[in-house]
Amino acid sequence: MFTELTHSQIYVLDQDQALDFYVGKLGLEVNTDVDLGFMRWLTVNVPGHPERQILLERPGAPALSEETARQVRDMVTKGASGGSLIFATDDCRKTYETLLARGVEFTDEPTERPYGIDCGLRDPFGNNIRFTQPKPA
Repeated sequence: MFTELTHSQIYVLDQDQALDFYVGKLGLEVNTDVDLGFMRWLTVNVPGHPERQILLERPGAPALSEETARQVRDMVTKGASGGSLIFATDDCRKTYETLLARGVEFTDEPTERPYGIDCGLRDPFGNNIRFTQPKPA
């Protein structure tokens, strides 16, 4: 049976803009950036954790027809594509301040929750991103 989850996928409308955001602002690192001819395979990961990659995929062929890709792009723009990422951090408030200084726009400031401190933002395409400082066990 399965032994691990290696990749997650979110849709982005522009892969170069996604690189600028996910690497330049959030501090992730490029894992793979390969032109396959029919698509660009672009993955990023949390530094030091290449075993779990995020595929930054532009909606289109070969997975989607142009009509479906257009609909997906519209849903992504509205923040309704279902794309969501949740990261862990050792210090939610410090991470928030760092990202705020880099120009990241937030939907939720750091807030105490039953499970820890968490906050939220959206990437330039509407995907939801949260990061959490879990409560000590």
